[in-house]
Amino acid sequence: MKVAVTGGSGFIGSHVVDRLVEAGHRVVVIDTKPPHRLDTVYRDVDVTDLTGLLRATSGCDAIFHLAAVSNVNDALANPVATFEVNVSGTARVWEAARRNGVGRAFLASTVWVYSAADVQAVVDEDTPLGVLGTEHVYTASKVASELVVTSFAELYGQPYTILRYGIPFGPRMRQELVIPRFVSSAHEGRPITIHGDGLQFRNYVYVEDLADAHVLALDEKAENETFNLEGPEPVSIRRVAEVVRGLVNPLLAIEFVPGRRGDYAGRQVSADKASRVLGWQARTPFEEGMRRYTDWWMEESEEGAPQAGEV
Repeated sequence: MKVAVTGGSGFIGSHVVDRLVEAGHRVVVIDTKPPHRLDTVYRDVDVTDLTGLLRATSGCDAIFHLAAVSNVNDALANPVATFEVNVSGTARVWEAARRNGVGRAFLASTVWVYSAADVQAVVDEDTPLGVLGTEHVYTASKVASELVVTSFAELYGQPYTILRYGIPFGPRMRQELVIPRFVSSAHEGRPITIHGDGLQFRNYVYVEDLADAHVLALDEKAENETFNLEGPEPVSIRRVAEVVRGLVNPLLAIEFVPGRRGDYAGRQVSADKASRVLGWQARTPFEEGMRRYTDWWMEESEEGAPQAGEV
């Protein structure tokens, strides 16, 4: 298959590219910076450029759309730019897919969309998402992107798959994310700072496990379906700090400061459908994934500052 990956030079995208290449697919990386490997085709195209997208995706059998404003702090500070990239960019990718007759387009969404679910129980792909309660510009942009995708299917017959990511972690993470910041603080002997009480949780999913799901989702049984790609267990931010302290600097202090507006408190999200339909599960335990990440971080630090791409 010839498969395009928007945002293929970023953190998650680069791992998805790795898995697709390993599975024997011809990969086109669509990004504004070059990919990390040379055995792919690179197209320097922004997702807001429809003409460029039409050229870049010509002849493709599938498109994985990962390019987005993914830093929630950037989204909060720049709402208009966030909607332009995340929502209008998604519409342009789907229009390129429609015009080029691409077999299927895949949207990288997020479990943050469940902030808009008015239920207290475990949520799954059939849980209705409300218009109110998205709580954050980033979340709203992802809910809107999903609506773009399903509308293109209903109106134009463009096949899709929506992949709602849990919170990924692992090598090549962006430096401003929680885990890299904690590791950097620990390495430098500075206290780890937690916003809020630290009880907010994420079902962290190791990025290589997450990338595996993309290859599995190419199967036709995933067409016009939505899947939660959630981690195996809830992990509180306080536990993240304690694991980092144990791996990097056992004497490190942990400090608490006021919480951030619109922060994702965490929900119990079922990944049973991905297991049942795709045969996918996140198999890497959190502590093991953290050990791999800190080993990578230390190796990169010895060679210079760790490099992390944009999703």
